[in-house]
Amino acid sequence: MTPLPVSDSTPQSQTLARHHQIVNRLRRAQGQLDAVIRAVEANEPCDEVVTQLSAVLHAIERAGFKVVAEAMHECVRSGSGDGPDLDELERLFLRLA
Repeated sequence: MTPLPVSDSTPQSQTLARHHQIVNRLRRAQGQLDAVIRAVEANEPCDEVVTQLSAVLHAIERAGFKVVAEAMHECVRSGSGDGPDLDELERLFLRLA
């Protein structure tokens, strides 16, 4: 995957950069989850499994917040009313809490 140029600050490039960040967070969580599964299968100590599981949960939670933040950016950017309204954004945010 080719990184986006830093100097390109159009709304479209900013959206692509944020999507790239979300995908990276989810891939990191996927790798961490694979490590948890391997640790459980290998009968690793409980504290190591819980530590790895905590990292997975944190990574997924951060990705979820990024998704909601992107929806907020889109809502503000478009201003057309096509995106989620404030009540929907609040519901999305609270689902993560």
